[in-house]
Amino acid sequence: MGTMHNPLVPETLEGWGLLHLLYRIRWELVREQDDLAAIAAEAARVLAPADGEGSTTWVQMLGHKADLMVVCMRKGFEGLAQAQLAISRSALGDLLELTTSYVSVVELGMYDMTAKIHEQLGAKFKPGSDEFEQAFDAEMETQRGRVMSRLFLDVPRGRYVCFYPMDKRRGETFNWYAETFEKRAAMMREHGMIGRHYAGKVTQVISGSIGFDDWEWGVDLFADDPLVFKKLIYEMRFDEASARYAEFGPFYTGLQFSASQLGELLAGRVPALLG
Repeated sequence: MGTMHNPLVPETLEGWGLLHLLYRIRWELVREQDDLAAIAAEAARVLAPADGEGSTTWVQMLGHKADLMVVCMRKGFEGLAQAQLAISRSALGDLLELTTSYVSVVELGMYDMTAKIHEQLGAKFKPGSDEFEQAFDAEMETQRGRVMSRLFLDVPRGRYVCFYPMDKRRGETFNWYAETFEKRAAMMREHGMIGRHYAGKVTQVISGSIGFDDWEWGVDLFADDPLVFKKLIYEMRFDEASARYAEFGPFYTGLQFSASQLGELLAGRVPALLG
């Protein structure tokens, strides 16, 4: 790795590459097709990754922003590029119009761990020295091994999905990045405590998109009761990290369904999330 580790910057660990593709279904073309089942089967097949190489999530969207959301999790951007080509070149691709997309990488922020590692290694090595940087990189690899299942997770099985991008404010009055490391860490701990109250009710996937897309993070929520999204996000807006420093992008909400049910959607029936 060989990078210099800035004690003011929280370290992050990265996992799956994420590509959200949101489409409008061109129903006038769908109605002209003779074999929707074959079109759906081909799309499900070409977007099914090899074992251990990721997953594909299918979501029927609510509202005018899109009819279908396809979320691809792959190892690296090469895999995401192949997935995007696969759906674009399929027969289904001829029936779709891309309305928006989002590129990010599954991310775990490590505010508390960053401070702890700097403190522990700073007592042994001179900060910035080769020995310090090598020890820091080794410790980060150890931490990465501990959380591999969270970085390369299976798609949560919640029936309902909510996706939205967000930023931390960088304005003249409130600038997240101008706050001290300690204050940012304290606010993130408070923010995380609210999320823990919803453990078992909602699964959250945070992805980093700084340098990849127009916002800084993407958030995917999965639950069996869509009201959980409303209650969780409403409660979080009262903590300091959100109330003063968060900017939210558009929200996209829909129903996750099994790939084998894509033909049902094309036929005008709400597709199911099978066992």
